[in-house]
Amino acid sequence: MAAGTNRLLEKLPAEYRTTLLARMEAITLPVPVNLYEPGVVPKYAHFMTSGVTSVVTFMEDGNGVEVGLIGREGLVEGMHLLGAGLLPTTGFIQVDGTALRMSFAELRREFQSSEMLRTLILAEVQAQNLVLGQIAACNRLHELEERLARWLLMVSDRLESDHFTLTQEFLAEMIGARRTTVTLAAGSLQRSGLIEYKRGHIKILDREGLESAACECYPIVRDLIETLYLLG
Repeated sequence: MAAGTNRLLEKLPAEYRTTLLARMEAITLPVPVNLYEPGVVPKYAHFMTSGVTSVVTFMEDGNGVEVGLIGREGLVEGMHLLGAGLLPTTGFIQVDGTALRMSFAELRREFQSSEMLRTLILAEVQAQNLVLGQIAACNRLHELEERLARWLLMVSDRLESDHFTLTQEFLAEMIGARRTTVTLAAGSLQRSGLIEYKRGHIKILDREGLESAACECYPIVRDLIETLYLLG
């Protein structure tokens, strides 16, 4: 499937997909645009077509940690469709991208009336929730270098690229670690010849080696997402 499309929408029957796309707007999303705020019903729903959105939980002291990662495989506001409860998370652009945007209220009506759309979105939300659970366990149980390798691979998968830009500060926030320890972990991966990291620019040099350096969580979260698109 070519870049610039959304994998979730691509699974819909062509005729229905065309009618849905006619009600959407293609937009550009630069870093660090917020797509939704905690405790608020979103104004829009975003089907990502490139780039990466981070779903982050922030504490009262301002510290945050990433609990979700969405690229063109999904719908950023899928969790908001499940009920009236408001989410405590924030969704913002982590890597510059694009999306197909639709009024959230309009998508909610479509979600309620279309069984095929509802079934597909529910499957995607289930997969994202399973990924969230795996990431939570990973952040608690695995070493920083393993987690960093896993996270870099997840970003690469969603961008479909081995080259992207992320600052040390951003990396630290996403994996819930101090900047100094992230610097050490990234330096170790670089000395091993797995990545090149300079002034926020990351290039994966040895993907197979990076997968070996990552914890067991990477193949689990990768397969959870890929299985979703092999079904149906």
